[in-house]
Amino acid sequence: MGNFRRLMVFSGTTNEPLAEEICKELREDHKEDVELGKVNIAKFSNENISVQFLETVREADVFVVQSLYPRPNESLVELMLLCDALRSASAWRITAVIPHYSYARSDKKDKPRISIAARLIADVLITAGANRFLLMTLHSEQVRGFFNVPTDHLQSTKRICAEIKKMAENGEIDLSNTVALFDLGQDKRRGNFSENLGIDYAVINKHRLKDTEVDIKGDVVGDVKDKDVIMFDDEISSGTSMKAIVKKLTEQHKVRSVRAVFTHGLFAGNAVKYIEEMPLEQVITTNTVHVPKEKLIDKIKVISVAPDFAEAINRIHHGQSIGESGLFD
Repeated sequence: MGNFRRLMVFSGTTNEPLAEEICKELREDHKEDVELGKVNIAKFSNENISVQFLETVREADVFVVQSLYPRPNESLVELMLLCDALRSASAWRITAVIPHYSYARSDKKDKPRISIAARLIADVLITAGANRFLLMTLHSEQVRGFFNVPTDHLQSTKRICAEIKKMAENGEIDLSNTVALFDLGQDKRRGNFSENLGIDYAVINKHRLKDTEVDIKGDVVGDVKDKDVIMFDDEISSGTSMKAIVKKLTEQHKVRSVRAVFTHGLFAGNAVKYIEEMPLEQVITTNTVHVPKEKLIDKIKVISVAPDFAEAINRIHHGQSIGESGLFD
């Protein structure tokens, strides 16, 4: 099935390198004639943001790439203005490509008188002009239900597992002695990762007391003694959860080694410092969030998910199934 409309890709300011990679993948692997579109994003002296597209988008199938980190509040307003400008300029369809969706952890009313921000932001972006969303590894599956327009929720599982298998082939990891470690709430992802890698898993129950304070409830469920442990989570922010878990694994359970895998590497606050100081072999993350050079220490490995987004964009543009590609698994 084809699409006679022009495929156009634009980027906000938070992750232009990923947008460039996506365009390169579209050209080389999918034979799409697409370059990253030209848009002027400026900030006035009063800190108001101005957005202007520098080429026509009339009747085009437009994809706007914008991670909502760093500067999540500013990044959100920027994406709203991009969508609104595209709608005013008569774009045929506007797909907001959000590799990292900030506020996704605010997905339930677990305290009185609070906002469910994940749902609110989805509504705001739809009001601004987004007709469709392309996301990756939300904090919880229920966030997907907050979007009242077509939404594709990609998973990083296969990309990350392929990298781990490659490392195993190179002798960097011994999968025969490896156990995957998950937080108690990650039921579906637990099965996806452990089955793909063919390894056992263990479970730990962490309870967040404050933004930077975590309590590990009870003991680790599963055999991890003398094992190489790979802990999986959707994102690393300040690194306090990882610090507490690594401490428990190394001091109480005498594991042989620990690696950590996160789809979204925010590395806020002292996260990089913790990684340097901890008895941690490596942190593997993806480029859903741009990691600046000053944070790319030897222990941090970044793998690209540009091929996954390019595949999804190509399938959306041509009206093909994304489910058949395995990007939802």
